[in-house]
This record gives sequence, structure tokens and C-alpha cells, in this order.
Amino acid sequence: MPVGRSVRVKVPATSANLGPGFDTLGLALALYDDLTVTVREAPGATVTVHGVGEGEVPTDETNLVVRSIAHTFAAAGVPMPGVQLIANNSIPHGRGLGSSGAAIVSGIVAAKGLLEGIVELDAAQLLALATELEGHPDNVAPALFGGLTIAWMSGTGPAHKKLMVHRGVSPLVFVPEHVMSTALARSLQPQSVPHEDAVFNVSRSALLIAALVQSPELLLAATEDKLHQNYRAQAMPETNRLISALRAAGFPAVVSGAGPSILVLCSDPAQRLAAASLVADSAETVWQPLMLAVDFLGATVQRTAGTP
Repeated sequence: MPVGRSVRVKVPATSANLGPGFDTLGLALALYDDLTVTVREAPGATVTVHGVGEGEVPTDETNLVVRSIAHTFAAAGVPMPGVQLIANNSIPHGRGLGSSGAAIVSGIVAAKGLLEGIVELDAAQLLALATELEGHPDNVAPALFGGLTIAWMSGTGPAHKKLMVHRGVSPLVFVPEHVMSTALARSLQPQSVPHEDAVFNVSRSALLIAALVQSPELLLAATEDKLHQNYRAQAMPETNRLISALRAAGFPAVVSGAGPSILVLCSDPAQRLAAASLVADSAETVWQPLMLAVDFLGATVQRTAGTP
């Protein structure tokens, strides 16, 4: 591994579940963590963070991005070099926007770039490595590949299908000041659900694919859910209250990932303004509205100019 080899990685935020698509559907959003990773002569790792996580996340080998780089090098059978990492982060942490998945994908894609010409990693290998670290593929698949992804576990490991989203779909995310633990959210989930609830979600998940790809006017009905959001509502009372208010007013609002952020899958840009106004008028605490596009590229990596 040549000393001085450097890559720049850009990875989007994601919103998983999208209402009924629990642990299956994910959407990449145009909000990014941007990192530069450079091979150095000294062993170990140093991390400099700007933006989200500055002064909070580890700045040594225990950093999740660095651990993901090391995991990928180990899988490739190549000794891990010393690295310097500079991160410019925009994805909020602990808000249901895939920050841990983005960190994992950042490290894996950075390792892919550094290993170019030494070991080649294909899309299936990248998804498998990311899923090993994240535990499930619904966040890492859209972070890796962009767009709307359907992710599932097969007999040979994780798999995905990427779909292009209808140009009329206009995502709006409301980000609160408070955080939510994914582990806590998952602990509120029952081990079994009523048969009629399972059937309900199967129908809405199928409808949601059609709504996102072809018929945005169906998004309100398509984002109904009975599998996870009601069970988690007690841990996110204001999230639940605002989603109820938004949906009562006709906006397709859901919990983003494990929460507490809210995703509204608007069918046109004007609808986003109306939804933002509703939340501004009725929220009891501060919620930052982010009017985002769908990211269609996913994670990108490029060799820094002039590096070996």
C-alpha cells in the first residue's frame, strides 16, 4: 500500500422502513458525510472530525469508519496500513437518518478505493461486509447504491434491488434536537404480531413500491403501518403526535428509521412547504425541516489527484 495514497468518499443519509417496509425498504437522501482517507507511514489511525460528531466521536482506531476500513482490509487479506482520516459530517447522529450505516459504508468504500489495483471488491461483497457490521441491510443498501432499495437476506447472504424514484416524490425530513437509541426502539418491538397486521403491511409495502416508482398520489395510503411505529410511539411521544397531525392533514408522514426524525414523502415541492408550516405551528420543541432530494448515486469514491 503506497504511503500517501488518498481517496475521497461521499456517502448519503438514508431513511429506512418508510412506514410499512420494516427492515426491508430504504431511501437514500441528498445529505452527505464527506471523508478523505490517506495512507501514512506511521501505524494506527488519527481522525479529525468537522461538523456533526466533532468532539464526540472517537478519533483513533475505535472510530467506526476506521473499524470498517480495518474490517474490509481483513476480509481482503491485506494488512491494514496506518491512515489519516478527515471527516466533514452532515448526517445527524441518533436521529434515524442512517448515520452509523453511513459511517460503515464510508469505511468500506474508502477501503475499496485504497485497495484498487490490489484487490477488487464487487457490489455483493461491499453489501455483505456492510451488513456484517450493521447487522441488517436496510440502511447500508441505499447508502451504498442510492435510490430506493429493497433489501433481503438470502441463503447466500444479503441482497438488494435498486429502483429509481418518481421525479414527483419530494422528501421532507424533520429533525429534532433529541436523539433516539436504535437498540431501545427495537426492544419495544414484539416478537410476533397479529396475522391481520402482517397482511396489512404486506399490502401497504407492495403499494408503497408502486407509489414511489410510479404513482406518488398513492403515498398517503401506501405509508400506513401496523408493524412497528405504534409499538415505538411511547418512546417518541412528540414524534408520534406530529406524525398523527401530519397524516390527519393528508401528508404521508412516517418515522424515519428508528426515529425520532420524521420523514414526509410529499408528492410535490409545494406540499413540503405546507407540511413544514404545520409542524412549525404545532411542534412543542424545535424541529429542523430539511427539504432534500433523493440521492440516486449512493456512495462514491475517487482517488485524490496526484496520489500514488
